[in-house]
Amino acid sequence: MLIVDNLKASIDGKQILKGMTLTVNPGEIHAIMGPNGSGKSTLASVLAGREFVTVNEGTVTYFGENLLEMEPEERAKEGLFLGFQYPIEIPGVSMVNFMKTAVNEQRKHRGLEPLSASDFLKLMREKKELVEIDSKLTNRSVNEGFSGGEKKKNEIFQMAMLEPKLAILDETDSGLDIDALRVVANGVNKIKRPDSSVVVITHYQRLLDFIVPDVVHVLYDGRIVKTAGRELALELEQKGYDWIRKEAEKSDETWTVKPK
Repeated sequence: MLIVDNLKASIDGKQILKGMTLTVNPGEIHAIMGPNGSGKSTLASVLAGREFVTVNEGTVTYFGENLLEMEPEERAKEGLFLGFQYPIEIPGVSMVNFMKTAVNEQRKHRGLEPLSASDFLKLMREKKELVEIDSKLTNRSVNEGFSGGEKKKNEIFQMAMLEPKLAILDETDSGLDIDALRVVANGVNKIKRPDSSVVVITHYQRLLDFIVPDVVHVLYDGRIVKTAGRELALELEQKGYDWIRKEAEKSDETWTVKPK
């Protein structure tokens, strides 16, 4: 599905990603963990096609196609979804119109007829129940006046509506209390499919109590320095990131431990 090979990227001339390699197969949940400044959000930005990031070297292949050559809207139509760390408000744009436009644009891209008003509202009702989002949120403008937790719930609702092939969730647990975290995670688990994948970017193991990853990666200083199963997240919770730094400094080579 997704193959990232020796990716190097910079922001304002500063090198952030320094040779990152990652493979995500259909049906998998990958967690990418790491300290502040390690490049986690930069990776998400590269995959989404955000313009402030410059790719200096390497390749990103998505279902056999060069992802880096696609415009951001083309990536979205091809089923790539980015859940922002800080979702923005869009005053004056209703959630209903926003989602109807997005869903029908994807259908048009796939050669399907647009949903009728009644079919679209039926789909909205089904997805709202699935991810446990209140109708008072979906009846307002996009994220306008929402709390941090409500914005994150809204992101998962959008993800449920669009049914992406690959979802990148950039620190979706940031600022959430335990109840909101549970709702968001349950929403992710409910909409996961065998032919879709999720990459969860997070600082903390607590999110992974609810979204159980198949593979955990540690990103440090712009490259993945360790890969293992879920037990790696538990080890990071206990030891912190300092031991990863020490291991990374011992060698210039990327080293990995295969998941059990």
